[in-house]
Amino acid sequence: MIIKPFSKKQYQVLTWWCDKSKNRGRSALICDGAVRSGKTFCMSVSFVLWSFYRFDGMSFAICGKTIRSARRNIITPMLPTLKSLGFTVEEKLSENILNISIGKKSNRFYLFGGKDESSAALIQGMTLAGVMFDEVALMPRSFVEQALARCSVEGSTFWFNCNPEYPAHWFYREWIKKLEEKNALYLHFTMKDNPSLSKETLRRYERLYSGAFYERFVLGRWVAVSGAIYPFMKDSSFVKVPEGPFESFAVSADYGTVNPASFGLWALKDDIWYRIAESYFDSRREGYQKTDEEHYSALCELIGSRKVECIVIDPSAASFIETVRRHGEYSVIPANNDVLNGIRRTSSALKEGRVKICENCTDSIREFSLYRWDERGTDSPIKENDHAMDDIRYFVTTIAEGGAEFTAFAARR
Repeated sequence: MIIKPFSKKQYQVLTWWCDKSKNRGRSALICDGAVRSGKTFCMSVSFVLWSFYRFDGMSFAICGKTIRSARRNIITPMLPTLKSLGFTVEEKLSENILNISIGKKSNRFYLFGGKDESSAALIQGMTLAGVMFDEVALMPRSFVEQALARCSVEGSTFWFNCNPEYPAHWFYREWIKKLEEKNALYLHFTMKDNPSLSKETLRRYERLYSGAFYERFVLGRWVAVSGAIYPFMKDSSFVKVPEGPFESFAVSADYGTVNPASFGLWALKDDIWYRIAESYFDSRREGYQKTDEEHYSALCELIGSRKVECIVIDPSAASFIETVRRHGEYSVIPANNDVLNGIRRTSSALKEGRVKICENCTDSIREFSLYRWDERGTDSPIKENDHAMDDIRYFVTTIAEGGAEFTAFAARR
């Protein structure tokens, strides 16, 4: 692993707790800002170094959105550096524990995932000397506060990093807006604080995002989303259906009875997925509702004689999923339905041209022009004109980007 010299801000993260630092008496460190700004790596290394500088024989917690993400974002990049510094690391995968030692000192690090409200119970009853949260803004408040309450050892310290969310977010209001009250050191990162990023990489990230996501992930600001969700999707964004042959076909479906049902047919050509056709049924517009079997017939008509890899369907549409499976003609995958992350990934896929919408998909084009953020303070779309938008999101996050659900499906084949 090649490590370039640290930037000034990264060096602050690595040394703020040292004896000669003016910030050594702080109770917490908060690092927020742009994606790929180098804050996570230097914080994770600093967290371990600090733990051995202050303690011996103590327990600490390293928390991610999930344990898997904590391993990917923190543990895997950090271990080679620790070993090069002379640390010995014993990893107990089944127990999610790292025993780290150097010389005669040894400390224990527990890994936790803070994915939902139930996660708080996992960390109850522990006694910790410090805790590090990776992407704290994605964790429920109950989990974070339960972990902080476990830090009862004298001299224990809290370590937070995150990318910005909306300004009404609880972490922004309770920690970043109350730095003096919390006795916290706050360091704001931009991509330029990561010396390992080339100028071309910086330009690529600047092209990836627009609107509020550009301000959050490139500029590192806590801003509210507003207006159109995909403002870059103009008339010129839609393409003609390419000529075959195609390498693969798939279908995405947002199922509705009272609400519209939207099905999209996708074709892969030269590493680009094209939405080449769609079926859209609005019961209010048509004046009657379809049964599951009638929707299945519409699905079969859309597919025709093509051989589709699979159909990804809204996971809440249990009856329709069962109908498709009962016929035994097509394989079904319940979709990844993480809305906000799905919108981010769909936005990137559309902007990079990895996914393209053909100009005959008129209901998708109509919804792109109408799909907007709810401006009442949370990161969520208005639940209107969103049915094609949902099925496109299901396709991108589950199939086009090889989501966990599709990977598991492919492994079973």
